Amino acid sequence: MLNLMKMAATALMLTAAGGSLAAAESAKDARVYFITPQDGETVTGPVSIKFGLSGMGVAPAGVERANTGHHHLIIDAPLPSLDQSVPSDEHYRHFGGGQTETTIELAPGEHTLQLLMGDQLHRPHSSAVFSDVITITVK
Repeated sequence: MLNLMKMAATALMLTAAGGSLAAAESAKDARVYFITPQDGETVTGPVSIKFGLSGMGVAPAGVERANTGHHHLIIDAPLPSLDQSVPSDEHYRHFGGGQTETTIELAPGEHTLQLLMGDQLHRPHSSAVFSDVITITVK
């Protein structure tokens, strides 16, 4: 968390000083998707989710490396603004450590999930890389 605060402070100082912090580029053929669960699947909780990525590599937040990023899981919410940092709350979960899977608790019922790649500063890439929205039902 301290590193994220330092990065945010640096970004703020550069912007205030007239600098530009453009979002990182993504690979042209990049694609992010769900390995599990699949669209329309009925699952039991806790829900195991595995993220798939092709055409790019995974790097933790704070690591600036070409054609890499880290996952953000969107739960029951729309894509955030693609020209700002991804929010962090119960609908927008960050995997800034470079994780490619997680287990989450979801209430019984229907839920939507979507993946969005972020750059070293948790911003969508200049050519945003996001998955299709999938719908799952939790028993």
